[in-house]
Amino acid sequence: MKYKFLTLSLLLAGACATMNAQSTKDNYYTPKWSDNIFISVGGGIHSINNDGFNKIAPHFSISLGKLITPTWGVRAQVNGLTQHLCMQDVQYYKHNKNFIGGNIDAMINLSTLFAGANPSRFFEVYGFIGPTISVAKSQNAKYTIDATTGKQSVAVTGDDDLKARIGASAGLGLKFNINSKWAIDVEARGAIAPSIFGNISDHRKAEGTGMLTAGVSYIFGGKKFAKVEDRVVEKEVIKEVVREVPKEVVKEVVKEVPSAAEVAIFFKIGKAKISPEGMVNVQLMAKAMKANPNTKYKIAGFADKATGSASFNQTLSEKRAQAVYDALVAEGVKESQLEKVAMGGTDNMFGKNYLNRVVILEAK
Repeated sequence: MKYKFLTLSLLLAGACATMNAQSTKDNYYTPKWSDNIFISVGGGIHSINNDGFNKIAPHFSISLGKLITPTWGVRAQVNGLTQHLCMQDVQYYKHNKNFIGGNIDAMINLSTLFAGANPSRFFEVYGFIGPTISVAKSQNAKYTIDATTGKQSVAVTGDDDLKARIGASAGLGLKFNINSKWAIDVEARGAIAPSIFGNISDHRKAEGTGMLTAGVSYIFGGKKFAKVEDRVVEKEVIKEVVREVPKEVVKEVVKEVPSAAEVAIFFKIGKAKISPEGMVNVQLMAKAMKANPNTKYKIAGFADKATGSASFNQTLSEKRAQAVYDALVAEGVKESQLEKVAMGGTDNMFGKNYLNRVVILEAK
């Protein structure tokens, strides 16, 4: 009964959390399907609750998952090793059984849910819930009762083929974020499923398992999230500002570009490739530079401080400045006219985070 109550409580908490999440102001998304994929490796101890907790046994776990938003994620986990069953009342003192298990978990970051997304947060609390499966050989046994004393005894008669037992599990975890890629995890999981010990078990149809695990997680490429509102606004800005420029108009614009003009070339999140729209600005600026050969120009690369680590943004801003530098040289601008600088991650130069993903060209 207490397991059913625990499961119901967790489901209700998840429902309440979902309603709260829907009312939050800022919604985030993963820019690419390959972003925010992580792998976790851990080990620890567990015990089955079969008429009382039994002897503690070791276990391992390997997980592969994805963070869909800063709050929600999914993962698949493989675990196992061995379980112990102790039944002194029936003169069957100890038994060990190897098994392999698996979990599919829906994950919720409780810290982000209630306190908002914070890329630099060190300590986080998260929950998870989902189906569980255990695969092991079924145990057969024969029970006998002494007619005189009424004492019960059990004798193992052998193992059957492998059998799968399906149940449900839920738990809580603590995450210590070392940086945007690495984290240390500590988890407590509870599960309810039929016993892998078969009919030896007193609670063979509903056996509880308690599990403690410690391990590490690695996010490939680091955490990468962007605001949904920024994506919508960015698309609208591109529609309004970036238009196809006819050749005759280009000629007229070039005549009006002064030697001290400033030009902004915007990039997609996490990218250093110049878009076709950005190349229009590069070509216009290249013509102005060649018309003023004695003027030197600064190429300043920037990145969005709200996404990515400081080291990642510094490297990205260098790549963006280099891309514009190479494009100008390819258009015939003399290298002696150009100077590159990388400014790393910046915060709201133009009022919106996504507008910081830019290279600015200006005369010195």
